[in-house]
Amino acid sequence: MRLDKFLADMNAGTRSEIKKAIRKGLVQVDGTMVKNPGEHVTEASAVSYDGRQIPYEPFSYYMLNKPQGVITATEDRRQQTVLDLLPADRRRDLSPVGRLDKDTEGLLLITNDGDLNHRLLSPRSHVGKRYFARIQGVVDTKDVEAFANGLLLPDGLRCLPAKLEILSSGETSEIEIVIEEGKFHQIKRMFEAVGKRVIYLKRLSMGSLTLDPALPTGQWRRLTETEVRNLKDL
Repeated sequence: MRLDKFLADMNAGTRSEIKKAIRKGLVQVDGTMVKNPGEHVTEASAVSYDGRQIPYEPFSYYMLNKPQGVITATEDRRQQTVLDLLPADRRRDLSPVGRLDKDTEGLLLITNDGDLNHRLLSPRSHVGKRYFARIQGVVDTKDVEAFANGLLLPDGLRCLPAKLEILSSGETSEIEIVIEEGKFHQIKRMFEAVGKRVIYLKRLSMGSLTLDPALPTGQWRRLTETEVRNLKDL
């Protein structure tokens, strides 16, 4: 790839800033000063920018514990997005894998690995997503059976079978649910279809990836090599 693209991908600056820095002699490749922004480099090249080593990372993987009030989008002029919570030196080609509603908390994977993103979201992959929820209304075994059979929503959507586990049942019930799809407001619409209302929702896992219990709400960390490998092995 071009040297200026290498540095731009690693968020060393804007493309124009990087080109100026290269022409000023601030960039070295494998120990040699390079002044041509179009110089060919590889991912294995040793590139330094103004004395700082810039290793190339083709893919980045972040686990975010999404808070309420933040939208799942790459950019928005009026509202805070999940990408705004990541470090300022992040890559600019990142995007969330799927979406969580503005008032939903929990696990969100953010990456620039488009192939993994597609495979995790493809209905053919049957990747389970587990949520914890508080429900206004008594959740009972009839609901468990209805979810397991695949609910038909009022708008005609037939949901795939979902695994519903009752943690506590009462005027406010607590449950965990695993779904293999992610239609718009799906869990909320599923409970509305059985006469109940979701009042709190948090995603706990997606496939093999489980929300780190030590990760505070609103914080992020990079995925470990094992977590990335397990996701790719799904």
